[in-house]
Amino acid sequence: MNAPPPLILVVEDESTLRQDIVEELQEAGYRAAAAADGHAALSLLAETTPDLVLCDITMPGLDGYGLLTTMRAERPDLAATPFVFLTALSEPREVVEGKRLGADDYLVKPVDYDLMLATVAARLRQVDRIRSRHGSEFADLRRALCGLSGGGAERALDLIAMGVVLLDGNGQVLHSNRAAREMVAEADFLTIRHRRIRAPDVPSDRALRHAVSAMLKPRPEADEQVKGVTLHRKADALTVSALACVLPLVHPETTDQPHVALFLSAPARKRRVSEQLLIQLFSLTPTEARVAAALATGARPADVAAELGVSQTTIAFHMRNLFEKTGTNRQTDLVGLILAGPMVIAAG
Repeated sequence: MNAPPPLILVVEDESTLRQDIVEELQEAGYRAAAAADGHAALSLLAETTPDLVLCDITMPGLDGYGLLTTMRAERPDLAATPFVFLTALSEPREVVEGKRLGADDYLVKPVDYDLMLATVAARLRQVDRIRSRHGSEFADLRRALCGLSGGGAERALDLIAMGVVLLDGNGQVLHSNRAAREMVAEADFLTIRHRRIRAPDVPSDRALRHAVSAMLKPRPEADEQVKGVTLHRKADALTVSALACVLPLVHPETTDQPHVALFLSAPARKRRVSEQLLIQLFSLTPTEARVAAALATGARPADVAAELGVSQTTIAFHMRNLFEKTGTNRQTDLVGLILAGPMVIAAG
């Protein structure tokens, strides 16, 4: 069965322009959903999963910056979804602010529809390439995890800085690596009691249980195999991203083998990245490696500039080089690659 056309979410408070954009997208073969402001867009995001977002910056209520920040924080499953700003503003500071928050591109009003369609097509192709590459790598990882049967193979997971928890067919914990056990010991985001993994924060716990339950349901191979949730700590704004994924089964008739894997990002204050490893993997300069490592702790570019004693313009220059060398195009993708790619090997 053919996949449906990509769904584009259009967020624009000017009704005539919003309708014109929707019509242009539909004529080009895309599906389109429309919202008049950021709050209306969040309501749509609760029910739909767009392939790309076109969003005005200046809107009443929740503006484009607010929508982007909220979407990136509350919908980790949309981390790779391109976000393109529509704006009448073309000042460099507006571009820098959007890029800092994770915007992928800009279209300046009045909208050139040929350029708009070309931008949409290019961003969707880019996402397809990334997903294809990561999908292959992720499939290899899932196959490797499903073959773990104890002993040395499971101990190898302790070398990974990201938390990994393997669950059986009943949703009970079979194994947790060292990083996950450290998170459980602090009990800020996770607890394990009677082989059940829970989150102390009630909404986070509900989302976690829903994700695990969804991954344990019998499903056709084409159905969703991965579900992301964000775990919050009650005391502050610190969060952990959790990704639940289905594992291919060696013996489908048994439940006492890994059925689901949970991948847990370490809290920002616990993330450790080897600058030397970054230099070797991506041919970075020492300064670029320091910038990348600082960004991976959750620091903002302005904070990195202050830490290194340089201007924000210099940091922006280094970030452009990092994007080019790592094949990413925004800060969130760069940090994700550093934390979830080959650099998950613990530095210490």
